[in-house]
Amino acid sequence: MKYLIILGDGMADEPVPSLGGRTPLQAAPKAEMDWLAAHGRNGLLDTIPQGFAPGSEIANLAILGYNLPEVFEGRGSLEAASMGVPIGDNEMAMRCNLITVENGRIKNHSGGQISSEEAAELIKYLQQELGGGDVNFFPGVSYRHLLKMKGGNKHIITTPPHDIIGEEFGEYLVKPDGEGSRDTAKKLNALILASMEILPRHPVNIARANAGKDIANSIWLWSPGYRPKMQPLSAQFPQIRSGSVISAVDLIKGIGVYAGLDPIEVEGATGLYDTNYEGKAAAAIDALKRQDFVFLHLEASDEAGHDGDPELKILTIRYLNDRIVKPILEEIRTWDEDVSVAILPDHPTPCAIRTHTAAPIPFAIYRTNGSSDSVSRFDEMSAKDGSYGLIAGRQFIELFLNGE
Repeated sequence: MKYLIILGDGMADEPVPSLGGRTPLQAAPKAEMDWLAAHGRNGLLDTIPQGFAPGSEIANLAILGYNLPEVFEGRGSLEAASMGVPIGDNEMAMRCNLITVENGRIKNHSGGQISSEEAAELIKYLQQELGGGDVNFFPGVSYRHLLKMKGGNKHIITTPPHDIIGEEFGEYLVKPDGEGSRDTAKKLNALILASMEILPRHPVNIARANAGKDIANSIWLWSPGYRPKMQPLSAQFPQIRSGSVISAVDLIKGIGVYAGLDPIEVEGATGLYDTNYEGKAAAAIDALKRQDFVFLHLEASDEAGHDGDPELKILTIRYLNDRIVKPILEEIRTWDEDVSVAILPDHPTPCAIRTHTAAPIPFAIYRTNGSSDSVSRFDEMSAKDGSYGLIAGRQFIELFLNGE
């Protein structure tokens, strides 16, 4: 048996008035996703354990079966694994977004969807001006980057920038969570404020301003942690002797690295609606021929949700269906070997509020040698009638790998 998980990040939503009270999943044409639901079994999955904020780092770890209180060490440490940045015993890593601040408020969490090439120049500049010694900056993809701090105390209070769009940035600067982390919070806030002084004058931002684009005029530091201790999936599940992760996002690739999966780079993968869908589908098919398990992640729907754009979200769902699910289904139908395919988001990212929620998400599991239930469409409402009912966390991966 081969195992493939196709995950549309943030694909779930809430009813949207402009869509006639339907969610984007209900409104989008997605014949192949609906086929998977109709020929497989369905349910709802709670991916956010109690006490954790809804985010991709939490949800994807839960989907892969990890115990969050035991293994979670912040988003930055996971992304460091994907970027090949080692974390020492006395080091803390954390996410470093490039964001746009306008009139003292966070306008967007992405520096106006800055390109990776532009961002790399800005991160290099920040390293030259503010880095070195105990603090260092590392470039990632688009607006998503990494800061590593020697001697940093992870017991600080930070806020994801996508949760506070439109809010005054000063209200959400880093706060200590106890006396021992006051120095860490002070140093991090000093870096944020210093970045706001120097980034606007960089040629990249001057060119963006002249082109009428938002400028990446600040960093935002959040989700700190130390090096995580995670068992590879192969040590937990005998079905997975080898596997791969395919994503444009360092967070997901980093989770995959710690899970013992081979990260596969796809040229033209962007994390947005213009990503190389065909390249990702081809990479997944090739990996599944050679290995037991493939985790295929698409980010675009989440970004559309953060942008508050239901029409764009529908487009990302349609692209995922037509350019990922359809060619993969066409391929595996020709195979003699049985395959299990799961389709699901990780969490909702409702367009109305432009951030994540902890509501359960729909999932469908299709097996070439399996049975089906009464569900005929893949969406949040239809999944409620699925034969799997409501499950949580590790139950999903155990159910997916161990059969019905």
